This record gives sequence, C-alpha cells and structure tokens, in this order.
Amino acid sequence: MAKNIPSTWQQLFDGCLHDPFSVLGLHRKGSKTELRAFLPHAKHAALKLAPDREIALQRYASGLFTLDVTSLALEEHYLLRWLDHEGNEHMQCDPYSFSPQLRDFDLHLFGEGKHWHIYRFLGANPKCIDGVEGTLFATWAPNAERVSVVADFNAWDGRCHPMRVRGNSGVWELFIPGVGAGALYKFELRNRQHGTIHCKADPYARQAELRPQTASVIAAADSYRWQDQAWVEQRRERDWLHSAMSVYEVHLGSWQRDPADGFLNYRELAHRLVDHVRQLGFTHIELLPVTEHPLDDSWGYQTTGYFAPSSRFGTPDDFRYLVDYCHQQGIGVLLDWVPAHFPRDDHALARFDGTTLYEHADPQRGEHHDWGTLIYDYGRREVSNFLLASANFWLQEFHLDGLRVDAVASMIYLDYSRKQGEWTPNKYGGRENLEAVAFLRELNSLTHGEHPGTLTIAEESTAWPQVTGPVWLGGLGFSMKWNMGWMNDSLAYMQLDPIFRKYHHDKLTFGLMYAFSENFALPFSHDEVVHGKRSMLEKMPGDEWQRFANLRLLYTYLFTYPGTKLLFMGNELAQLREWSSNRTLDWDLLEQPLHRGVQQLVCDLNKLYRSEGSLYRHCFDANGFEWIDCHDSTQSVISYLRRDGDEYTVVVLNFTPQPRFDYRIGVPAAGTYRELFNSDSHFYGGSNLGNGLPVASDDGAWMGQKQSIVLTLPPLGGIILKL
Repeated sequence: MAKNIPSTWQQLFDGCLHDPFSVLGLHRKGSKTELRAFLPHAKHAALKLAPDREIALQRYASGLFTLDVTSLALEEHYLLRWLDHEGNEHMQCDPYSFSPQLRDFDLHLFGEGKHWHIYRFLGANPKCIDGVEGTLFATWAPNAERVSVVADFNAWDGRCHPMRVRGNSGVWELFIPGVGAGALYKFELRNRQHGTIHCKADPYARQAELRPQTASVIAAADSYRWQDQAWVEQRRERDWLHSAMSVYEVHLGSWQRDPADGFLNYRELAHRLVDHVRQLGFTHIELLPVTEHPLDDSWGYQTTGYFAPSSRFGTPDDFRYLVDYCHQQGIGVLLDWVPAHFPRDDHALARFDGTTLYEHADPQRGEHHDWGTLIYDYGRREVSNFLLASANFWLQEFHLDGLRVDAVASMIYLDYSRKQGEWTPNKYGGRENLEAVAFLRELNSLTHGEHPGTLTIAEESTAWPQVTGPVWLGGLGFSMKWNMGWMNDSLAYMQLDPIFRKYHHDKLTFGLMYAFSENFALPFSHDEVVHGKRSMLEKMPGDEWQRFANLRLLYTYLFTYPGTKLLFMGNELAQLREWSSNRTLDWDLLEQPLHRGVQQLVCDLNKLYRSEGSLYRHCFDANGFEWIDCHDSTQSVISYLRRDGDEYTVVVLNFTPQPRFDYRIGVPAAGTYRELFNSDSHFYGGSNLGNGLPVASDDGAWMGQKQSIVLTLPPLGGIILKL
C-alpha cells in the first residue's frame, strides 16, 4: 500500500471495503468539502453544474476521482458525467449522495421473521427518491465483507457499485439513479472470513433472464389492471369444505407447444387451457411450479426464483393475465410451491454469502441426498421470512387461489430418507423437525389469515396426525392433504389381473378406515406416470378393451369416492406413453374412439360430480358416505351410498370382466331408481350393458337397508343411480 493512500481507499480499490459511503460521496476535511467518485471505467469525469457548465474531477488513483467543492452550492443529488475508455458518455446522479432508504422498522420486522411484504424492500425495486428515478437494490448477506450490484449497466464490475450495510441487520442496500425496468443484474459478494467472491442472482428478483442465462431482471412496477374482483370476493365467502372441487394438474411446458416445438406464452396458454378445462368440467387448474428454475427437467421443483414467474412463458404481467383470465371464466388457479429444498446451482441460494446462509449448517439437516439439493434452515428467522413472504407474494400479487406444498414429509421428519447415524434427534429425543413444523404452522396461519378463501394443500405421505387440523388445536393447519395411501392402494389393486383381485379386496375398503381423519384430496398426479411407472392406461391389465374399461372404472371410483379430485394432464386422453416434460401431450389420440370416450367420460363425471350435492357436499366427513356392501370380495364388487342429508346417490362398482346379472343390493328407501351414469356406456367405448330402464325397489330389508333393488352390473364397470 502506498504511503499517501488511506487504508480505506486501498480497500475500496481492492474490492474489500465494508462501508463504501465512508469514502465515496461528499466528505468534510476540516473546513473543506471534498467530492469523491469511484469510476473504474472512466477516462475523464466531471461534475455537471448546468447544461453548459461542468468542472473536471481530478483522477486520484485506480479510478477514484476527487474535487474540492467547498465553494460550490451543490444540489443534494449532484450529477456526474464521464467518458469511458471507448469514448462512450455516461451521466448519472451520484448513488453515494443518497441517505439510507430502508426503514429501521422494516429491518426490525425482517430480523424477527415477521415481514410478509419484505419483497417490496429487498431485491430490486424501481423508485423515485427526492425526485430522482432509479432502482433501490437490497439483499441479505450477514457474512459478507462487501456486496456490490453488478449489472449490464456497469460492465458486471463489482468495483462500480458497492452497497451500504445496515448495521447488524445483515441487509445491504444501494439506490442507483437512472436504472429501470429491464436491466440485468446480480449481486457480487465477498465473504468476510476467507475473501471468496460469489456472483449471485437476486433471491427476491421479480423476474429472471431466460435460461440458460441466470441474471435477474429489474421488473417493471406492477401496472396490471385486474378484472377478477367478482371472483376474489366470492372466493372469500365460499364454503370450500362443502363445495365441489376438481383439479386439472398441468405442466405448462409440455401441455401444448407452438408449431416449432417452442413454449407458448402465458397469454396463449390461458385461452387454450381454459377452453379445455371448461369443456372437461374441472373447477381448478394446478400448475407444476412456475417459480423460476434453471433446469427444464426438474419440472420446476428445483426452484431458484421464489418471487419470479418463469421467463420461459413470458413476463410477470403475462402470468397475471393467465390467472385473471382463468378467474373471469370461473376457473381457480393453484400453484405447486416448493419450500422443502433448493438446488446447489452456484448462481442461486447455495452458500449465498460464502456460508451456509439459507441452508442448514449441519449437513445432516442441510443436505437432501435423494434429490442432490439443500434444505432450508427453518429455524433462522430471516430464512423462514423469505419463504413466508414468497407464499404471501404469490397469493397477493398474482391472486392465486392456493398453494400445493411439495414434499412436506421430507420437511417434518429429521430422519426422512436417512439411515441410522445419518440424523440427530431433536432436543426432546424425537425425529420431528420442530423448526419445520413451526414454519408450516406459521405458513398456514399467514395464508389463511391474510387471504381468506385460499387453500393450502400438503403433499404428505405419512401418518402424521392433524395435517389438516387447526393450528390452535395442534395441527399443521393445511386445508387439504393428498391421500397417498388411497392412491397407492387403488393403483396397486387396479394393476392386478382381475382374477386375483378378490384376494386384495382390502385395498378397496381399508381407506375408509381413515378417510375422514383429514381433509383428503385424491391425486392421480404427474408422479404416477413417469420414471417407468407407465401411463394410467398402460397400468391397466388385459387386452385393449379391458384396459380402457379398467381405466373408465378407476375414474368412476375416483369421482364417487370421498375427497377432492385431481387428474394430471393427459390422463383424460388415456395417454399410451409415459409423460415427458420434453414433448407435448399426444393430442392426436383423440382421433381414436376409445381415447375420445375416456375424455367424454371425464367430462360427464365432472358434470355429475358438480351437479349432485351428495357427491361433494360431505367429502370430508362421515355423514357423506355409507357402505351398502364392502364384503363381496368373491365377485370383487363394492357398493356404497354418497349422502347429503336425505338426498343420496347409489354407487356400484364391478372390478371383474364378468357381467353380474340379477345382482341385488340394499337401498334406503322404496321407489324407482334411475341410472345416472354407466362407465360401460357405448358413448365411452363400452359394451353398453347396464340398466337402461328405471329399477323399482323390492320390499324387505337387505344388507342393512330397508329396501333392495336388482341390477345388471356391466363388466369392469361402475354405475351411479338415484332415487
């Protein structure tokens, strides 16, 4: 270090100065005031006083320019002009003339983990400060020695815009005038302990560069004019516990594509999706994660942008249009949201400031071996605040109707997918991740409290009690939970050759032992048609006719069983191939009658489900279900009632290819019973065997009911009747 260069100046030149405002901007030296500007790329620099007047700054060393301004009457935010070495002219208000912008109250709330709108303060937020337009950059990096904004407007040079740290909050900020929407940027961080340099995308970015590029993008201020006020208001008042809910799960990148096999824009997808979903009769769309992610093959489940809709499909306003249009057409929109883990990509959250900041420091708790990802430190208040603010962001800023929370089981168990010796018990000696449990309870308290009528749905595959129980009663507080047990049992049963099904009858009946212990959703999701599991149709045994009949029967079972319904895209087409995220669905299958019949069956089941209160009004309580006969394992037939008070429908399912003639079941009341639905109808590609004429009841108790009826049961078919 040269003798005449102050140590702080040398630290500035070396890129390790903790407080750049201690050197840059205006500084008093005795009775004099000196202006200092660090412009590493400048050949000449000047202080601009008027359109036709400027004073040259003196080059000191390594890009530092100074000027004695004691006698000058400067504006608070003075203007600098400089020429770079290529002769390009630059003009800007000095960023180091601005005082701290983040309020102490916001920093305090963030430090407490209670700032639900922290994304409005951290990240890159265009602002007008003291009449000067620009962008306020801020990020959390408590273990950094220096943090800089690097961007396309400063040649990605970390020397140009070092930031101010706000006390011991760990938050760094800098207002840069003249920078607005569309600019590309990252944060460059120098670690305090070992001096390593890390160039990171903004965790709070509202928009990201199209992959494979990884820069963040300054998003334009939200100017979208929503047209869904009526939807949002009725959602607030909706009694979802007693309403029909049928969900179409979608991966936007492979549902449909353009003629060149490129991704469609959110706006194009909006119209095509709504037309399809309304035709099929679904009430909601559930999107596989559109939170920004670097790898297409992760389907969005390895998220890097928790506040940014994926740029693959357009801008944030394009995504707002999709949600808005769905709402205007009466379709709800749910989003898969992934707080369980995040990828190791160097440009993202992993070792953000050179330390285990967002991830748990203990490798036994901070690394997910199954997925090669990192696990959040839920006990760190700023980390939980990051995730909670993300949840709030999607519900508030994009009007989403709910979040499906991925991989909850991996969050709440310390020993999830770990062998003995690979995990450490909690302070009570148990296997529960107490911090993750507390986080999930706060998540559900926040979302339900701030956004009444929205839903949270847990993908949770264990017997953890009260996943959908209220937080104040010790539950996790979710609205619903995926019924993975029912799904696995149903698919395992259906894949059996019908001759062996009688030995596994319990797979049809056991689920009712716990069906009302939680608010269950019934998922035939994307996870069941990938990785060698085969498509839904290909899971079914038998020849072509039997496979289609089995699939129609399975969907009839789904739509008449207690719980919310979910089908992954392509299931309605009876896809022959497994789903691949790299290609569109096989829409040409609809040219074939059997495939077209399955789609019509899904449409009619949705219509019946939504019109018959007995099929949905008590999906989550035992008042809505009653066995007629669950014991006929020999013939592989089950029958049950779905109830809504005195109203009811009768469901009979025959899981063998053998037609059953003169099959008697009990019914609650005398009268004539009409067949509302038959999965074996020729409209769906079936053999058209059933009960075309109304069936009159016979006197005399049967199967615990007061009356009985005699039916014809179609092969591998399900029928629904009503008094």
